[in-house]
Amino acid sequence: MTKFVELMIQGVSLGFIYALIALGFVVIFKATEVVNFAHGSLLLLGGYVVGVNHQRFGFWLALLFGVAAAALGALLIEVVLIRRLRGRDTNSLAILTIGVDIIMLTELTRRIGSQVLSTGDPWGSKLVTVAGFTVPQSRIAAIVVAIVLMGLFFTAYKFSSWGVATRAAAEDSEAAALMGIRLGRVSMLSWVIAGALAAIAAIFLVAFPTPGLTNTTGLIAFRAFPAAILGGLDSTAGALLGGIVVGLAETLTSGYEDKMPFLGGGFGSIMPYIVMILVLLWRPSGLLGTKDIARV
Repeated sequence: MTKFVELMIQGVSLGFIYALIALGFVVIFKATEVVNFAHGSLLLLGGYVVGVNHQRFGFWLALLFGVAAAALGALLIEVVLIRRLRGRDTNSLAILTIGVDIIMLTELTRRIGSQVLSTGDPWGSKLVTVAGFTVPQSRIAAIVVAIVLMGLFFTAYKFSSWGVATRAAAEDSEAAALMGIRLGRVSMLSWVIAGALAAIAAIFLVAFPTPGLTNTTGLIAFRAFPAAILGGLDSTAGALLGGIVVGLAETLTSGYEDKMPFLGGGFGSIMPYIVMILVLLWRPSGLLGTKDIARV
């Protein structure tokens, strides 16, 4: 029972990390109808900048650099590529982001090499006891930070001018443009926010008990993609729900792999995709997605 509860806590915390990443997919899709397959490389970029700068500048300033780098990378993708090709087929734009992802991942992989980079986070390998159950402090921090950030995001999304404009653009972009909403600004801010969230998620994704940031971290981050899909690619609330579902499924499967030897080792890493397929077979638009959503 103790193991189960500890796995549940860790699964929820991992789910919140995935939710931050999934939220990036969703906010870009709502603003531009483009699935950003370069999201994993933006996450790796943010984590890499923190990893190479934390010893010189300290964790918090390095984190600021990492968030700025990922946000700037996302901004450049939007301004240089997506904006210039606005109005083209969204499937082509999604494929374009795959090319960007390959370029960025190749360069970051070359720079990281075989290193395992620490981000110098203040939680380290500390453990805390919650109601008699022991969990890594970084996991508790991940839950708290994710709740705060998602709370701020949902507040801004509902009440700020950017949020109103984004919702209007998602509903009917042509009508929104006729009403004076600047779609370019909506798209730009959405990409910047997604990049910043990815960089913050990277810190917790590579924190203890994970060894650290490697050249495969960007690929690991794509386990959050099923969270966005099964929650509903056009639903911000679905990103949170999908993240928690995927986090729990992966953690519980990995935690009880020794009880299910017939599944083989590492089965937990593919469980998010299995859950995604099962949900899509039942509800193709995702748990909270709009039924007439366009898919790529």
